[in-house]
Amino acid sequence: MSPDFNIDEDLALANRLADAAWSAIRPHFRALSSVENKAGAGQSYDPVTEADRAAEKAMRDIILRERPQHGITGEEFGDSPSSSGWRWVLDPVDGTRAFVAGLPVWTTLIALVDPLGFPVLGVIDQPVLGERYIGWPGGAALQTPGGRSPLKVADVPSLSDAVISTTDPFILTDPELDAWAELRGATRLARYGLDAYAYARLAGGTVHLVAESGLQSWDVAALIPVVTGAGGHATDWTGAPASLGGQILCTASDAVMDQALALLEPAAL
Repeated sequence: MSPDFNIDEDLALANRLADAAWSAIRPHFRALSSVENKAGAGQSYDPVTEADRAAEKAMRDIILRERPQHGITGEEFGDSPSSSGWRWVLDPVDGTRAFVAGLPVWTTLIALVDPLGFPVLGVIDQPVLGERYIGWPGGAALQTPGGRSPLKVADVPSLSDAVISTTDPFILTDPELDAWAELRGATRLARYGLDAYAYARLAGGTVHLVAESGLQSWDVAALIPVVTGAGGHATDWTGAPASLGGQILCTASDAVMDQALALLEPAAL
């Protein structure tokens, strides 16, 4: 691991970022005065709220003050340059549709990505529930007001035993939707609309597979260290290591991964 990465210092900063995001978000949850559709009139609904922008700004201000050599990529305000090669990737409210609906399954996503483009630290924060999922090379933990406990994926022996999730199957392409239908038919239970919280619960052992497509770097970067740190797998739909965007498959066991890849392969990009 690079000497520029200090797990204790960088995690402490990530915790401060998550706290600042929640302070900015809290006044708006279930009290929104306006919601803007980023997709524009007549397009698919892609909401953004004042909470998204306020939370990202709060996190950016801290990074610019404490790590001015680090770059920032955020969903709301784009990229700022990095003089060190290190970059923070931020999604202030992942699951804005759930946020707009007042449902506590949205999360704040924070990742630190090294100069090679590999996320080495991830935070999935659900502050309404008091749950903060963190991951780093070789480990993952759940932080709550009661303390910290290690995270470990479930050892699921077969896809037929698995609880699976995708945010919305109807945003998949036709080939992807066909592959998802095959996958869904081979599993025990599917749940929808959970966004990044599904990956948190995969790390927590209660969800066993999450498959999605069309993702951006801020959707993905924080998830990978949490899932892999808890012992899970993060790949694309071909089985290659997950990249920061596009298709992603996260699984709790080798058996579930192998069986799922066989069903998803016809739609893999």
